[in-house]
Amino acid sequence: MFAFDIHIDTDTNKGEESDRQRNELKTDNNSPSSMVATQGQQLVNSWLFQLPAGMKTTTSFTHVHQIKGLDNKAGTADISQPLITFTCRSTSSRQEFQVIHVSPSSEGSTLSYLAKVPLSDFLGEWVSVTESMTCSTNGSYSVSITRVRDGKQLVGIQSMPLCLWRDGTPGLRPKWGIYRWFGEGRSAASQLRDETLLFADFSVKSY
Repeated sequence: MFAFDIHIDTDTNKGEESDRQRNELKTDNNSPSSMVATQGQQLVNSWLFQLPAGMKTTTSFTHVHQIKGLDNKAGTADISQPLITFTCRSTSSRQEFQVIHVSPSSEGSTLSYLAKVPLSDFLGEWVSVTESMTCSTNGSYSVSITRVRDGKQLVGIQSMPLCLWRDGTPGLRPKWGIYRWFGEGRSAASQLRDETLLFADFSVKSY
């Protein structure tokens, strides 16, 4: 099991002061080929995670999982935005757990919300995730998130057609942890707190 700690007063973004902070685990260019999906391959990820009871969020982002592209040797791949994101966010009426798809930059990097469900169903609970995607411009995406305690399915998406590739990238890879915004000059820091997110039983397969 991994405990991802984030500290509102001390942690930064890649060692630099900015409007955000992160603590993440990911596969990358040095990972085994079985853990990075090339064009046309299937990428299947599974894991468990637990968000802490009372977790604080803002109307901006608190990401806990993303699928992103790897850069190419020339540094020209379209990888500034993720393809898939799991984020926790405050709205005018509730806290939500959201599954988001982002289109390629050539299509405006448009956000599509694949799921919006109550974050309260997740807090303090272990949940099990199985995520599968066909890595192609004519790809498809499936994910099932189930609460371990009672087997309730919290998110279910089955074979949704999506663009799941990026120009110039040699491969797609997952990452997990916490990546959150706290505002220019830490303007939203008072809305947040120290958090510990738990992750376990990672499995990454491409074929």
